[in-house]
Amino acid sequence: MNAPVRPTDQVYGAPMHFPARRAWWLLFVPSFALFLLLIVSVVMVFWKGTGIWGNNIPVGWGFPISNYIWWLGIGHAGTLISAMLLLLNQGWRNSLNRFAEAMTLFAVTCGALYPIFHLGRPWRFYWMAPYSNVMNVQPQFKSPLTWDFWAVLTYLIVSTLFWYIGTIPDLAAARDRATKRRWQVFFGLLALGWRGAGSHWARWRRAYWITAAIAVPLVVSVHSEISMLFAAGPVPGWNSTIFPPYFVLGAAFSGFAVVTMIAVVLRHMLGFEGLVTARHLDMLGCLTLACGMMTAFGYFAEVFTALYAGGRELETLLDRLSGPYAWSFWGAVILNFLPLQLLWWRRVRRAPIPSFLIGLSIAVGMWMERYMLLVSTLYRDWLESSVELFHPTFWDWSLYAGLIGFFLTAFLLFVRFMPVISVFEIRERAVEKALHHG
Repeated sequence: MNAPVRPTDQVYGAPMHFPARRAWWLLFVPSFALFLLLIVSVVMVFWKGTGIWGNNIPVGWGFPISNYIWWLGIGHAGTLISAMLLLLNQGWRNSLNRFAEAMTLFAVTCGALYPIFHLGRPWRFYWMAPYSNVMNVQPQFKSPLTWDFWAVLTYLIVSTLFWYIGTIPDLAAARDRATKRRWQVFFGLLALGWRGAGSHWARWRRAYWITAAIAVPLVVSVHSEISMLFAAGPVPGWNSTIFPPYFVLGAAFSGFAVVTMIAVVLRHMLGFEGLVTARHLDMLGCLTLACGMMTAFGYFAEVFTALYAGGRELETLLDRLSGPYAWSFWGAVILNFLPLQLLWWRRVRRAPIPSFLIGLSIAVGMWMERYMLLVSTLYRDWLESSVELFHPTFWDWSLYAGLIGFFLTAFLLFVRFMPVISVFEIRERAVEKALHHG
């Protein structure tokens, strides 16, 4: 009789002896096809200019900015699961943090590309950095656009460092278990000479915790800063003090939904039911429910603000309820909050298929919410003559679909060639429990 495969061998052996090659290729081929569509779309934008999109006057911010906010929001859950729960010493995060951090890294990269594509001269994006140009002119430091540049850049750097630092012990373990020379070299280079000495662990733990302490405030600051791009202007529907917490909670809401979807797919595809258990799905469901209900409070606060203020604020609210973009408002309300109520039941939270479908509904609903918030506010300017409906073109959709392909391609390559679960933290937690009960 064959001995059962230990979870550690299962995770470390996955890159070298991948258990689901057919399923991986079935996901990778369409994802890579969408990635090729991204390349074509970017070439067209650089060649023809941003006029190939549906942006107009007054809707100068169309798909690029709404999708930019959506992508950055998805990335927030990985940092919250990994960094915040690490600082709170929550051991159940150990089965989720590795692929949640990778999701953050790829989602933030997708989001960070959109403002560059949106520029008329994207090769000059570095002009937003605080240095004097040839005319000795400095960027406007009071502008949220300058904050945006530094917030996203800092978040991307810290997320990359946090993810990579956390993988080093597992990369070294995979190196030591590899039997083929190419895998030994691959993991050996990434492990940076890790040998598991006491000094290595002390320095690693210090670096890991310091990076986590830096990452958690960035979750709040990055999306709060994005909300200030809206709230700082005298635009009906945007000028609201609820925006910073509303944006942060909405970002975490969509992020936890996507993490749940990824957890369900990985545990089924790689046979990780013993590592990503029903309890992990239960905890993700609780976090999604909590963030969702707080996001719903933001919707009520917006309605109350419009009713209390009257004037153009009320006109904007009524337009969202019954105007040409009412489909996006009601779609966001229905998809975000109706399926969410099923998570009050523990049986639903622990079931993989319902959890996946609820997460998918929330991801689509939050995209509609970002679209509604942007377009339904901008298409009517202060002047009656400045009214123009926004209609996304093929290249709007192709760029969005292409970035989804980039995200999926990068994530699938990560799943194929890297340990997707932090095994050393799981083992460390198990030893602590054994010593405690002993």
